Amino acid sequence: MKVKSNILGADAIEWLGVHYKTILKAAETGGAISVVDSVSPAGSGPPRHIHHDADETFVVLSGDARFWVQGAECTRGPGETMFIPRGSEHTFRVLSSTPCRHLVILTPGGFEEFFHEMETGSYRIPEDMVTINECAAHYHMSFTGPPL
Repeated sequence: MKVKSNILGADAIEWLGVHYKTILKAAETGGAISVVDSVSPAGSGPPRHIHHDADETFVVLSGDARFWVQGAECTRGPGETMFIPRGSEHTFRVLSSTPCRHLVILTPGGFEEFFHEMETGSYRIPEDMVTINECAAHYHMSFTGPPL
């Protein structure tokens, strides 16, 4: 059963405590871009990973997050952005005691479907990493290390 986010509305999905709502699909832009509205709980963040074919931009709307990109760290808060060039190993962690809401913009688009596959399969980290890695490869992404 899908857990719906009150913040993001009835069509949001939830995977590992993070709520996602695709607000611009790659299919709507001829593949040029996709935008996902995301709410990550305090202390959360993905394992290190690389998007091999897409640039990723975060626009932080609320909360604070520490970003790690190619070994360099910085913090971003509301109204700030973080650009991650394709091919760059990166991750982030929510620092604030409240959730961090951010837009995730990928160019080109298409990666937004990864979250739907993860939610549908109810995959867990680290238990299901073999399957998660296989799915990630389909979206030109690879996991490279632990979260912050």
